[in-house]
Amino acid sequence: MAETPSRMLRLLSLLQNSRDWPGRKLAERLDVSPRTLRRDIERLRELGYPVHAVPGVGGGYRLEAGADLPPLLLDDDEAVAIAVGLRTAAGGSVAGIEETSVRALAKLEQVLPKRLRSRVNALQTYTVPMFGAGPMADPGHLAVVAQACRDRQRLRFSYSKRDGDRSSRLTEPYRLVHVSRKWYLLAWDMEREDWRTFRVDRMDTPLITGVRFRPRELPAEDAAAYVARSITSSLARYRALVTFHAPLEVVAERVRPRDGVLTALDEHSCRLLTAADSLQWLALTIGLFDVEFEVHEPPELIAYVRGLSERLGRSVAAHPAAEAPVPD
Repeated sequence: MAETPSRMLRLLSLLQNSRDWPGRKLAERLDVSPRTLRRDIERLRELGYPVHAVPGVGGGYRLEAGADLPPLLLDDDEAVAIAVGLRTAAGGSVAGIEETSVRALAKLEQVLPKRLRSRVNALQTYTVPMFGAGPMADPGHLAVVAQACRDRQRLRFSYSKRDGDRSSRLTEPYRLVHVSRKWYLLAWDMEREDWRTFRVDRMDTPLITGVRFRPRELPAEDAAAYVARSITSSLARYRALVTFHAPLEVVAERVRPRDGVLTALDEHSCRLLTAADSLQWLALTIGLFDVEFEVHEPPELIAYVRGLSERLGRSVAAHPAAEAPVPD
């Protein structure tokens, strides 16, 4: 007879792999008596697994969904499938679950055997998306960074700035923030003695040092707002300042955190500080707010919006319906 812990793990695996198990068949598979099987079932229930007994000729034992999520037993193929799915979701393919995917990925890869980790890496390496979306953070790096944030351990990594300059950074990681398919780490930079924002796709060889730290107090804003301000002030190629001729509450309903920092000027207007690597993206984002606006800077964006306006005007100028009123 197998030892009780290993026998219970095997029992749990059997219950997870089939909807219903007659008690006699379960006892035979485990090579135990019906009495021992009942004791093991009761132990699983005490651990939080909702094992229901169905009486009758066609009855048996069934693992039902419970109020809480107990530990799951996965075979190799299932573990690989979940890890690949989490890596894909962490890349932003499913909106709204990116941060959760990274946390789950960090937990899974921490316990994933080396043989399975190599299978996951192979699948990730040799699977190419049809449409690219610019630089993507390495899922393995994301898992390491998330683990360092969770465990409050200092993180060392090599970092490349926009101009290609590389440096070694030692940080106290605070939070990961996902912004427009890019991942940013908000951390305390030990050498510069200040808060800094780092793009994870520009990191190389992140290493958890094992040195724990006491979290510092973040500046007045929350992590997402701090990263948004940091991006608009320094990390993007073009920094734009735009006035909207509409009340703050109207524009605020249409501005996402990643779009920048919005402040009120008066009851009828507000100002947006935003930034991006693309003039086209800036013009599109501002235009989609669907209110009157005025671009103050940069000069490149002013010129681009002026040229875009002229091209749009020419595209409909010769059309017979060009003078027709625009419907509400």
